[in-house]
Amino acid sequence: MKNFAAIDFETANGYRSSVCSVGVVVVRNGMICQKIYRLIHPVPNYYSPANTSVHGLTRIDTDCADTFPEVWAEISPIIDGLPLVAHFSRFDESCLKAAFSRFEMDYPQYKFLCTCSASRMKFGRQLPNHKLPTVAAHCGYNLEEHHNALADAEACAMIAMKIL
Repeated sequence: MKNFAAIDFETANGYRSSVCSVGVVVVRNGMICQKIYRLIHPVPNYYSPANTSVHGLTRIDTDCADTFPEVWAEISPIIDGLPLVAHFSRFDESCLKAAFSRFEMDYPQYKFLCTCSASRMKFGRQLPNHKLPTVAAHCGYNLEEHHNALADAEACAMIAMKIL
């Protein structure tokens, strides 16, 4: 793929609408041209210990952050017309839809592609699993900050440029 936006969300708790960070990596003509990382004030605004143990974010990090509609107003024009790519896209697409619903925003029917599914088709049993760090490493990318939304989006972008 030559033109797309890789996206990754982290959530504060078990609600998909509780997005607390987003990473977006825009690829145009096969080159990364823009990276965006934003903290988001989650709704509902509490952090489950399990989620914090994954990504390290807490309420202290996001209490003063913009809300999802404010963050998305910045991101939306940048990704307009681009397909969205995520690793295990069902999660990220469901987070995006839940946030749109929570804030009663009209969802624009983004087209999502999944690098996890593509990895399963391309590499099959060559890999021990198809988790993001494993696939990224196989594609030559060293993912050092797994579960940082921007790092995960960048890893996803690198995978997509190789296999989609």
